[in-house]
Order: sequence, then structure tokens, then C-alpha cells
Amino acid sequence: MIGFLEGVVRAHHGGSLLLLINGVGYKVAVTKAALLKYSPGKDAALFVHTIVREEALDLYGFETSDELRFFEMFLTVSGVGPKSALAIIDIASTETLRTAIARGNSEYLTKVSGIGRKTAEKIVIELREKVGVGSDESSLALKGDEEALEAMRALGYSQNEARDALRKVSHEITGGTARLREALKILGGA
Repeated sequence: MIGFLEGVVRAHHGGSLLLLINGVGYKVAVTKAALLKYSPGKDAALFVHTIVREEALDLYGFETSDELRFFEMFLTVSGVGPKSALAIIDIASTETLRTAIARGNSEYLTKVSGIGRKTAEKIVIELREKVGVGSDESSLALKGDEEALEAMRALGYSQNEARDALRKVSHEITGGTARLREALKILGGA
């Protein structure tokens, strides 16, 4: 199985990178953050999860081994496929996801397209013991994210825009107002 790839990004195809390695192009599905980080011509190094099906060989790439581990844990939950697992990882850092799951906050996961209340609750129940305990800093950041998301939605930003911006805000910034301010700076290009 393919577990790691390193090469030059040749192109973007939807939610995937075309990674050129020794003359062979590998199409690897990645998060939105990775798509933004790795533009064509840049070197990329990704931890990879390979899914072999009768009709396809799918590659899912992650910037960190922690993201890969979470992706693989999400796949163990019935009803969560690779696209849903990738979408969950796309909403927040693994530390924020760890905290949300450890604290039983299934509502945070329902914001992902395709993840309903029952599936989110199933994820929390099945993975709570496996993810470990989130830090107090991450717990405060999670609460701040929820407040900031609500405020940004009220300001007219889409759920995806708000989440993308909040994902870039440091976890050291914990209050809802402070996280909102930083996210708005990111969205404003400051």
C-alpha cells in the first residue's frame, strides 16, 4: 500500500492534487487547506491512506500523521466513508476535533455536509475513548470557534468561509471575540 508520497504538484483537480513523482502522476484527494498550500509547481509531502476497491484505487493525502490517524479512526465508524472523513478533518484542526469528540460535542460535527445528528453522535460514542483528552486551550478555542462561527454567519459569511478562516487562527487565541477578530483579519487579507 502507498503510505507516503513526495513530489511536485502538477495540477489541481477538484478536491485533489496531481502529484508528479518520477514521471508518474498520482491523484490524491486532500483537504481544502492542503489545496491552498500546495499550488502547482510546489513540492508536496503527504501521508497517504490508500483505499482499494474493485473499480478504483483512491489516495487520500494529509499534511500530518495526526490528520491521517484521525481520518483512519473516522473510517472505523459505520456510516462514515472516506469523503465524509476528509470533510470532517477539513472543518478544524485535529486538536479541536479531539476536544469536541472527547467532550461529547456531537453538534460541532453536524456542521459537516453529509454528517447528520445520528452519525455525529455515533462518532462521539465510538471514538471518545480513542482520541484522548483535548487540552484546556483547545477546549476554550472550540468554545470560541462556536461563538465566532455564529457571529460570522450573522455577518453574512458562509459556513465554509467562516470555518476556513477559524482553522487558520492559532489555538493560543481562545476567546470568541478574539478568535472572531483574527478570523475577520484573515478574511480581509490583513
